[in-house]
This record gives sequence, C-alpha cells and structure tokens, in this order.
Amino acid sequence: MTQIFAELPRITEADRARILSATRTADAHRALLSEMPAMSGVELGGEAAATTLPERFKVAAWNVERCLFPAKSAIHLAGHNPKIVLLSEMDNGMARTAQRHTTAEMATELGMAYAYGVEFFEMDLGGPTERQFCTQDFNERGWHGNGILSSVPFDQVALFRLDEDGHWFVTDNAGAGDTEQPRMGGRMAVAAIVPGASGPICVVSTHLESNADVAYRHVQFAKLLDEVDGFAPGLPVLIGGDLNTGNHLPPDYDWRSETLFDLARDRGYHWDLTPEGITTRNSLITPHDTRRMKLDWFCARGLTGQSGPLLPSLDPDGTPLSDHEAVFCEVGAT
Repeated sequence: MTQIFAELPRITEADRARILSATRTADAHRALLSEMPAMSGVELGGEAAATTLPERFKVAAWNVERCLFPAKSAIHLAGHNPKIVLLSEMDNGMARTAQRHTTAEMATELGMAYAYGVEFFEMDLGGPTERQFCTQDFNERGWHGNGILSSVPFDQVALFRLDEDGHWFVTDNAGAGDTEQPRMGGRMAVAAIVPGASGPICVVSTHLESNADVAYRHVQFAKLLDEVDGFAPGLPVLIGGDLNTGNHLPPDYDWRSETLFDLARDRGYHWDLTPEGITTRNSLITPHDTRRMKLDWFCARGLTGQSGPLLPSLDPDGTPLSDHEAVFCEVGAT
C-alpha cells in the first residue's frame, strides 16, 4: 500500500550518512529503501480545476531533464491544453535546479493537481555537465523522480518500484557503471486513477532504465504491467514516458530491437497514440549532437484517440528546455 504525504519526509543527516557509508550491494540497497518512507510514498499537492475529465482529452508525456525551467516548461505545454501531464526526471530540492520542487511549480503554473514520487535520492550534485547550474554546494532534499499533473482530483495513487536492487547504487558488474552519478533508488512509475466522463481511467508516468539492455527493460515493463493489473484491474489505462527504447544498444540505438512492444500487445495494449518521429535533442545538460533516438511513448489499453503532436522542447528564444521532446495524444475511452 502506497503511503500518501502532503510533503515527502526528508532524508535526515543521519540517514544520509548511512546511505553514503553503506556497502554498495543489492542487499544493502534493499534495506535502505525499506527504511526511507519517501522512497515508497507519493506526495499529493496542487489544486484540480475540474471534477471529471471530458469525453476526449489531451495528454502530454515529457522527460523534462531535471526541469531547469519549471515556469517556462509549463507555459510551453499550456497552449496545447493537456488535461493530464506525465512527467519524468523532475527534481525536488536539488542544487542544480535551485532547490525547487519543479513538479509543484509546474502544477501551480498550469492550475493542476500533482502526484510526485521519488525515483532517486541523488547522493551528490549530479553529472559533470549539470554542475554549472548548481546554485549551492548541497542538495536540500536530493529528490529526482516522476510526476503526474491532473486537471481533475486523484481517486487513488500508487508508486511502483521497478528496480529495488540499486542499479545506480551497486558498484559491481550488475550496476549502471556511472560512478559520477551515485544514487539510491531506481526506475519506477507513479500511477493514478482519475475520474473520466465514462468512468475511472488509470494514468501512469514511468521511466525505464537507460544503462541496460533489451532484456532488462523487458523485465521492467512486464513488472509495470503486472503492477497496473493489480492497481487498476479492468480499467482503461494510459502509460506514458521515457522507455529508453534502443538506449545502450550500439551501434544504431534502434528502438525496434526492443521486445517490450510485443509484450504489451500480447497483454491487450497498443502503441497507436505515440506520435511519429525522433524524441531526443541536444540540450544545455546534454550538449552532444551525435545520437538521436525514439525513447518516448504512449501505451494504452481500452482507450482510442489520435497521436500527436510531437512538441519540440525549445522555448520562444530557442533555449532547449530538455533533451527530450514532449509527446502528446488525444484520447477517449472505447
């Protein structure tokens, strides 16, 4: 059962010391996760503007890459009038994003309610290209996670952990192999049941592993579908987010190599709501201009609609807001 908070409990200095001094093994990581309430809870806040979703409504899914610019990012979406926004890579109390609660700020700007869950407790300030954005030499909270913004109230919410072994925490060959970004936590999803015009609908914001292979992401997505079945049996479902399809698969980084697409189809889902096109770009944090991939998707059950648009993540002055484009769809229950 997911615990609900008005504010996620902070990691104390004593907790942080234990995390930093812990043996970097899967067993130690699972123990730490179980002892930190924020790693299994969901924070709810903001205010919904309506009571029920319309028959057809727009949804955005966007990996906002830490969310350096919460207000600008919200304004960027606002013109398309999404009723649900599925967010990933959202900072909360990180020096690189000026200690802001980026999900809460976007919700306020858009006049929406929010649900926020922690993917990682960042054990340091972040990667090398992020350090230039740090306003201080410490993190007030150290949270990095997924969020859902909603124009209607949440009936139920849940957090699903897809990695409890600490892929970014362990230092053996099973880990992510990125020593510059030590983290406690792992890929996860935030799910919510919201009131629709024809009945309740389940929406899910997720983020699958980047530093892994096809088999690893297949297992993560299978676990996610199992969790959704238990949380929202028989309901229409829309899963959106950065599935990292093709990532870590040189030389061509081709999303078509992934097996999770057929996995979902075999379980009654479809991918028709995903717009065509590559979804990554170079950005302030990810300045290299060499690799372009299709990472961001909608996966639906019991919903039909129209894909698009694919919204470039550039603000009016040309500043990149993220290394991912925002994907949109318009949906309704079948």
